[in-house]
Amino acid sequence: MNLPVNEQVAQGLLDIGAVFLRPDEPFTWASGIKSPIYCDNRLTLSDPALRGVIEGGFAELIKQAYPEADCLMGTATAGIPHAAIAAHLLGLPMGYVRSGSKDHGRQNRIEGRLEPGWKVVVIEDLISTGGSVVEVVEALREAGAEVLGIISIFTYGMQASAERLAAAKVSNTSLTDFDTIVEVAAAEGRIKETDIARLKAFRDNPRDESWIHH
Repeated sequence: MNLPVNEQVAQGLLDIGAVFLRPDEPFTWASGIKSPIYCDNRLTLSDPALRGVIEGGFAELIKQAYPEADCLMGTATAGIPHAAIAAHLLGLPMGYVRSGSKDHGRQNRIEGRLEPGWKVVVIEDLISTGGSVVEVVEALREAGAEVLGIISIFTYGMQASAERLAAAKVSNTSLTDFDTIVEVAAAEGRIKETDIARLKAFRDNPRDESWIHH
């Protein structure tokens, strides 16, 4: 029996090491936050099978939720290849949004064709606090686009991102999420059952390090 897409993607991310859970030896993020999870979705591009599941999942989500989309826009840089492949499957134009304007040429922030009034879906690889993707949404709106929504491979499901996205009046749909990753990892024996509550405590409040000592 085929697994649901969220479990297929979660299992794939764990199998190729794109997501790594290490609650007893936390990673340190650039912000200084101690994290039990490391995520590098760029590795999905190197795995044709998982890449196929992800791009097929994106295409199906867009057909179901945003059939009126005129264009896909990837976030720089991790969202660009996924936007390109999904747009190819759907026969749609694509482009991408830089993290800042170029300092040469036409100083574009948005690359690719974008007509005023176009309905756009933003493709992102990972939603953590939601700050960078909201900036992309705002840049597209300033350029005259109507942003239908965001689609991503994975979300941590943090409160900060939920609040940011709500304030920006935009929604995100992810192929898989933190809780699914944790449940799949526990079912496969990659983490202990007792780690589930610790990991979810991190998700609820990443700056509270008490989960480390449970």
